Amino acid sequence: MGQITVFSGPERRRRWSEEERVQILTEAFSPGACVAEVARRYDVSSALIYTWRNKLRQVVTEPGFAEAVVVVGGDAPPPITPPVIIIELARGSRVNIFASASATLAAAALKALR
Repeated sequence: MGQITVFSGPERRRRWSEEERVQILTEAFSPGACVAEVARRYDVSSALIYTWRNKLRQVVTEPGFAEAVVVVGGDAPPPITPPVIIIELARGSRVNIFASASATLAAAALKALR
């Protein structure tokens, strides 16, 4: 007769709800956060966090909203750092993209100009 082993410890394969995934992703990728620390806090692999992020990016294809400041007239003081990308539009309008802008934000701005 064969031997049977019964594992009575906690189940390692957990099910995460969408709300929990979004909460973990928000914490992991907030400014100043460390993905490895968030992964340890929730006892989840950091690779799984990146997998969730990639899957979320594939689902969310439409650009989100970004804060915009409209300056009327030319009396605005020049920015401290020069913009990296300057796009001249019709009628003298201009779009400036600074180095501090995330790649996602810059891509969304360029897609909106198409």
